[in-house]
Amino acid sequence: MSTPPATQSLAFRVMRLCRPSFHVDTPLLLDPSDLILGEDIFDDPLAATHLPSLIDTHLTNPIDSSDLSYRSRFLLQTPFDSFGLTGLLVLPQSFGAIYLGETFCSYISINNSSNFEVRDIVIKAEMQTERQRILLLDTSKAPVESIRASGRYDFIVEHDVKELGAHTLVCTALYSDGDGERKYLPQFFKFIVANPLSVRTKVRVVKETTYLEACIENHTKTNLYMDQVEFEPAPNWSAKILKADEHKSEDNSPSREILKPPVLVQSGGGIRNYLYQLSLSSLGSAQSNVLGKLQITWRTNLGEPGRLQTQQILGTPITPKEIELHVAEVPSAINLDRPFLVHLNLTNQTDRELGPFEVWMSQDDTLDEKAVMINGLQTLELSQLEAFGSTDFYLNLIATKLGVQKITGITVFDKSEKKTYAPLPDLEIFVDMH
Repeated sequence: MSTPPATQSLAFRVMRLCRPSFHVDTPLLLDPSDLILGEDIFDDPLAATHLPSLIDTHLTNPIDSSDLSYRSRFLLQTPFDSFGLTGLLVLPQSFGAIYLGETFCSYISINNSSNFEVRDIVIKAEMQTERQRILLLDTSKAPVESIRASGRYDFIVEHDVKELGAHTLVCTALYSDGDGERKYLPQFFKFIVANPLSVRTKVRVVKETTYLEACIENHTKTNLYMDQVEFEPAPNWSAKILKADEHKSEDNSPSREILKPPVLVQSGGGIRNYLYQLSLSSLGSAQSNVLGKLQITWRTNLGEPGRLQTQQILGTPITPKEIELHVAEVPSAINLDRPFLVHLNLTNQTDRELGPFEVWMSQDDTLDEKAVMINGLQTLELSQLEAFGSTDFYLNLIATKLGVQKITGITVFDKSEKKTYAPLPDLEIFVDMH
């Protein structure tokens, strides 16, 4: 903090406005029974019958406030005494730590330490960071008329902290002193903004589904209570948070939906993990590898709010398939050496016409005979598909082995582009006797 020159009549005083903390007193309190009884005394049925009444009689005697010996000052009078909370609140004794995402609130007083009145005071308060300078207060259009000798003028400024590093609260005053001389007073109050938490993310792609894991770590000296950790997906993406199974009665409780309990992230390195399932919300492909960003809001012990937004989270761009082949229906009963039909659907996921196609079952490199084969013609011809169109068709198959078997290697070939697409994932069936 800079100090005003001795020739100045005015001086700024700055106090940070923040919520108080609990006054915690941790004396060594004890229960009288711990002094006269052993841990195993109540294993004796006779002792368990008579001793509790004697102890209760001693503890329930009212405390005599006129007893200057304070004989009971170290006794636990109520279970709450063990918490060490006195019921008092303590005002902040220092400027304290300021964290990104908080609202910096300051009570500023400009004092007249001279023996005469100063007039026409123009006051400005600005927040200067490494990137910008933000005006918080300006009285140039309505100057303070006067401040009497030994008087003061008070005001409050607020600023949402959105940058890390060095910050300077710049307070200036332009005024006329007792001789009518115009004077200028600048003062600077510097502080550092730290990061309250770190967010580490991992992106994994499993088949055609993208999963985002976010790990939030608390770097402050107080507990943080997460009100919201929400993922805002980029265009063409949708997001769903994945949670562990909860008790049914709690999950269906209307009050639980309205009054959601905050999630505690303990001070000094506490960690909380979140998992999101991401998927493309349209048939079009993602335009970039941007998945979205996280919005995080929290409160401290006495409800002081904070909010952060992460940078855009990047992932591996997913190139959607040109065609989608999936099984629409499989017979419920499949018998050995009896033909059966599998209902399939082929969809064109592009904005252009594709085809015609051929469908067959590819052969394995092994010499073992397949358990399920095509019955009849080995290649099925399909006509062209218009943009985003689909067609249904049936494959005539036959199973040659009993038990649980797999239908493998169903492949689509584009005759026009001479392109073979990835085969349909294996499909398990159960083959029974006639």
